Amino acid sequence: MSQSDSVRIVLASRPEGRPAPQNFRLEHAAIPAPAEGQVLLKILYLSLDPYMRGRMSAAKSYAAATEIGQPMEGGTVGEVIQSRDPAFKPGDIVLSHSGWQSYAVANAAQLRKLDPKAAPLTTALGVLGMPGFTAYAGLLTIGQPKPGETVVVAAASGPVGSAVGQIARIKGARAVGIAGGPEKCAFVRDTFGFDAVIDHRDPEMAAKLAAACPDGIDVYFENVGGHVWDAVFPLLNTFARIPVCGLVAHYNASGEFPGPDRLPGMMRQVLSKSLTIRGFIQREFAAAQGPTFREEMAGWIAEGAVKYKEDIVTGLENAPEAFIGLLEGRNFGKLIVKL
Repeated sequence: MSQSDSVRIVLASRPEGRPAPQNFRLEHAAIPAPAEGQVLLKILYLSLDPYMRGRMSAAKSYAAATEIGQPMEGGTVGEVIQSRDPAFKPGDIVLSHSGWQSYAVANAAQLRKLDPKAAPLTTALGVLGMPGFTAYAGLLTIGQPKPGETVVVAAASGPVGSAVGQIARIKGARAVGIAGGPEKCAFVRDTFGFDAVIDHRDPEMAAKLAAACPDGIDVYFENVGGHVWDAVFPLLNTFARIPVCGLVAHYNASGEFPGPDRLPGMMRQVLSKSLTIRGFIQREFAAAQGPTFREEMAGWIAEGAVKYKEDIVTGLENAPEAFIGLLEGRNFGKLIVKL
């Protein structure tokens, strides 16, 4: 790569089911020049998140699909190399949504300046960024945990789930996590401080979850779906709240879902138990709650009330395989690519 080259990874084809390496293509392109009101960024870190699987599909969703031949999208931390806006100067570090590429032009109005001395830069993509805010807004706005209640969260070792459980405990609730494998479960219990952790790979998962929730479940933060939802649903208390953040167990599914139609039975329980099931996208709450979140979360981290774990992969060329692994639960902590 020459000094005039930008490396980017584009969507080469739409996957059917599980994404494969051939769905991605690495390209070289000229480094773009910023227009008035824009800056040129050198990308330092790229966030990999489950929602990106939806962008690879042409199916109707809450956001437009990535077009074939266009860079995969994603949150980034970058350094300003050239600025045509007075609010930024070369050397500034900013949070942007520049996607899978080594250089990008961004509108200055859409950037947030970061202070490298305040927190590690990677946290702007994790616990102090979109995943942390997703946990904060979804749990507190929709879940509304109360002291003494039981909060259950799937994917508890991940950046969203781990924050959900720790915030629940800060608010006085019991936190029960569901994670995959002994190593992740131990970390959720011993480092993140959950009250109980269940391994979703355990054949006795449903029974062990019931034993860990003797008074039922008041809040279930849904990240996964699948057999985890099947184990949680019978334990939901009357007036339970279910923020629906993700359904990663189904992201690679294609065609009609197999099996009998269980919707009537589920809706009967929704009615009889007065359940609140609310899907959300974190940006719904960003304008109103973003500043408060960053202040509170920074304080909790400084106090040691919230801890986090990152899984950093080096090299943009390794992003596709890392992303495929993310959808299969191979990562351990917030997945970030260091360019």
